[in-house]
Amino acid sequence: MKYFILLLISLSSAITIYAQTAPFQIVIKSVDIPGLKGVQSYAYGQADGMWLIIGGRTDGLHMRQPFGAFRPAGKNTVLTVIDPVNQKKWESTITALNNDLKDQLSSTNMQFFQNGKILYLVGGYGFSESSGKFITYDKLTAVDVPEIINAVLNNSSLQPYFRQIADTAFAVTGGHLKKMGDTYYLVGGQKFMGRYNPMGPDHGPGFFQQYTDQVRKFTIADDGKNISIGNYETITDADAFHRRDYNVVPQIINSGEEALSVFSGVFQTNARIPFLNSVTISNKSYSVDHSFAQYYNHYHSAVLPVFSSSKSDMHNIVFGGIAQYYDSANVLVQSDEVPFVKTISRVTRNREGKLAEYKLPVEMPALLGAGSEFILLPVVPHYPNKVVKLDELNTDTTLVGHIYGGIASSLPNIFFINTGEESNASNKLFKVYLIKNTDGVSDKLNIQSNNGLQLQVFPDVNEKTFLINFTLAENTTVEIAIADYNGEILKKKTLKSLKPGVHSVANTIKGMKPGDIFWVSLKIRHTSSSQKIKIEK
Repeated sequence: MKYFILLLISLSSAITIYAQTAPFQIVIKSVDIPGLKGVQSYAYGQADGMWLIIGGRTDGLHMRQPFGAFRPAGKNTVLTVIDPVNQKKWESTITALNNDLKDQLSSTNMQFFQNGKILYLVGGYGFSESSGKFITYDKLTAVDVPEIINAVLNNSSLQPYFRQIADTAFAVTGGHLKKMGDTYYLVGGQKFMGRYNPMGPDHGPGFFQQYTDQVRKFTIADDGKNISIGNYETITDADAFHRRDYNVVPQIINSGEEALSVFSGVFQTNARIPFLNSVTISNKSYSVDHSFAQYYNHYHSAVLPVFSSSKSDMHNIVFGGIAQYYDSANVLVQSDEVPFVKTISRVTRNREGKLAEYKLPVEMPALLGAGSEFILLPVVPHYPNKVVKLDELNTDTTLVGHIYGGIASSLPNIFFINTGEESNASNKLFKVYLIKNTDGVSDKLNIQSNNGLQLQVFPDVNEKTFLINFTLAENTTVEIAIADYNGEILKKKTLKSLKPGVHSVANTIKGMKPGDIFWVSLKIRHTSSSQKIKIEK
């Protein structure tokens, strides 16, 4: 698939984005902690106002070349304790730990969840010093967070406060570990064995890659000495869970029930493009929401979940990161290079269960957010699953938490020019404030997000084709037209009685070359969408 810029110009009302009164404001302020190092795609726990940072990478976006991707020198081999209030930090190396612990604790994209004082770490990817290979670890490690923090502060032994077991079910990276009730949910992710190579598993240094396509459910029995898992079961659905490097966010739905929302992620099963839809997981079932499309934030980044019990609105604030789309002068722009973005967006589920996406008027101060985490301030009113209780915030302006780390990129698109110098692991720390006073403040509704079409258009300059993807909720007739820059119709199709579901329609355009501009329009009854496409190369 060649690269191009796609401008989403219009829908049925000829406007893609509308202003909507914001439910609250978000303000971020930078905090400087002297000597704090950068890290991205890490795990964290907290106790007594202190944070414990484990694993991740100390460099930026991985290089394309296999010899440079995920270099061992970029592993995070220290445990860092951060005091965000007094703006201090402490470090302790993990070199004295046994090999199995050292390997996993220095890996990237581990799944993690803190239950009480114990932080559970699952999987992760990296170079195993003990085996001499790049692997996804099959380990579950229990970390006694307050004891480890004390050990780091006092420069004492770390080994007694880790416990570890192995199971093939834990060999996952780039997914998420969450908990509802007594059950843990290991959602999505992949098993990746070998050195990264964008040319594929059969070129150069080969590799093995297998998406789990699953939610793996289990309970953990932990008496403080021994760990075991029970009640293991899996839910397999490639259309829903063939995802990695994305966001899974705790939710409150139906005015009080806990759930999880799966947002975006890569890659779709039939194309190397991000998912636009969302999946909701409850303790009873799951459902894919094909009526919603998320355009602004597609990779893992910091997320703040907020629920209003009075309005039954569930808000998810997503901070920067990487996305296939960004906003330019109130027009969505699609770039298949999937650039770093500054966008801060809000995905809201209303009391009827309908999702919609909004762009906030505030942005990240730079190309930040990918691989970062939002760390909730424990004193902020919140549900057991760490969703903030909006209606119980007693002041107009509330410090709700912090954003730490992630990738800092110098340019939006660096993947194909990346020498390792174009990005780095950020050492930035930001305070995040929620302000209830919204006088004169509007968020911009992206009506492409909830018109149900999930329209994506992909030209291939070599094959001289347009592949048009869209989703239908019911049997209907679809009209597709492709025009050149001057509006002259090149192709026109009427597809009758298409069934509900996802559709892909290919169209041949003779003479397509870099620099050409086309218009693609799709009409379904009273809904239409037009997109302006510039072929880049």
